[in-house]
Amino acid sequence: MKIALAGTGKMGSWLARNLEKKHPLAVFDREPSRLAPFQQSVRLPRLDALEDYRPELFINAVSLQNTIEVFEAALPHLGKDCLLCDLASIKGDLPAFYRRSGRRFVSVHPMFGPNFSDLEALQSENAVIISESDPEGAAFFREFFLHFKLTIFALPFAEHDRMMAYSLTMPFISSMVFAANVDNQTVPGTTFKKHLEVARGVLSEDDQLLAEVLFNTHSLSQVEKVARKLDFLTHVIRARDYDEAARVFETLRQNLKKRESPEAGS
Repeated sequence: MKIALAGTGKMGSWLARNLEKKHPLAVFDREPSRLAPFQQSVRLPRLDALEDYRPELFINAVSLQNTIEVFEAALPHLGKDCLLCDLASIKGDLPAFYRRSGRRFVSVHPMFGPNFSDLEALQSENAVIISESDPEGAAFFREFFLHFKLTIFALPFAEHDRMMAYSLTMPFISSMVFAANVDNQTVPGTTFKKHLEVARGVLSEDDQLLAEVLFNTHSLSQVEKVARKLDFLTHVIRARDYDEAARVFETLRQNLKKRESPEAGS
């Protein structure tokens, strides 16, 4: 398949490196210096150069806040049959955009953050393919993701963003609460160091991405759930209630056991 990709940040670069091995590829970035590593690909100076390249698949790998803007800039230069693709971690207004455009699309979410994962060893990672996607596009990305032994989940747009409120917002909030209480005191504890590493990883993400995750329509209910749990834990600690604390610990252990055999999505 003849492919064009816009946006060569960490995820876009990973995609480009792997796609150019098997497919004709053109790459575009607003910072042309980022295109230097892609010697096997056509390097597009502007989005209007898509007219001459005529891709069959256009992958939009730019930052979340610019995704729809780049699609709208590219559309006049793409053939009517060109598949559109986004990688957005929060789908938000994308379903409405796709309906307006009338174009075939495939919407995916590689759920391995570049700041956490070894992008060359992804066997334990996951990816989502939105179930409303065009069948040809969904089949293309299913084959691509399976090459890396990813577990693939098929979710509709609405369910995807609800799932991300659980999958992303909850750990992000936990890391932010931890970071809000960190000071410059030297702490030798291993558990503290592990939490510190995770919090640093979360906060190394782009500010706009962090904000979009938190502003997901479904995120507030997760934040409120965390706040209720903290309120209850505060009550238990203030009362020094050992019996209630034991029940809390057992509930937490049971919650974690539920995650020992996660549902397969492929």
